[in-house]
Amino acid sequence: MTNSVYASLTAILCLIDGYNRLMARGWESKSVEEQQAAANTQTEAKQWLTQEEAARKQRELTINLSRQRVLQQLKSVQNPHHRQMLESALSELDARLARLG
Repeated sequence: MTNSVYASLTAILCLIDGYNRLMARGWESKSVEEQQAAANTQTEAKQWLTQEEAARKQRELTINLSRQRVLQQLKSVQNPHHRQMLESALSELDARLARLG
């Protein structure tokens, strides 16, 4: 390859590389702007819970997770006594959920 051909190819590659870099920066900055706008909107719309409300939600979540675990175990239980124990636990968890309202 002659020096002039090599120089031309290098110049073309630099132009292409520079073009792609500028496009990437442009797209990236738009994405950052959109993310910042979305974060501001979410912060404004976020409702802050009191300690009592947060504790109630946590209890409800815990009961629901326990309920899901019991239901999963009921699907595979074979021992009738174990099944009866799980069904009793399930009814207790349902009663707790009902009391929470």
